Amino acid sequence: MMMELPPMADTLPDRLSTNPDSPYFNAPLLERGVGIRFNGEEKNNVDEYCVSEGWVRVIVGKALDRKGHPMTIKLQGKVEPYIREADAEAE
Repeated sequence: MMMELPPMADTLPDRLSTNPDSPYFNAPLLERGVGIRFNGEEKNNVDEYCVSEGWVRVIVGKALDRKGHPMTIKLQGKVEPYIREADAEAE
């Protein structure tokens, strides 16, 4: 018998990563769908973000680092995360 989990709050963490090896990885939250607006522009290639420090790591190209993870660059600016699931329901 599976126990049903309570619904998650719509507050997003200050920092979130898509890399399962990261301490900031949160699978249940990522499954809900997290969108990122960076400097007012929608970004679909964000690997990690931090709202308080004002940066995102975006995946560039298909190159991989020596550990097999996608190569990223760090961009500074205004970060606005949101839950895509709630966006789709609003339409």
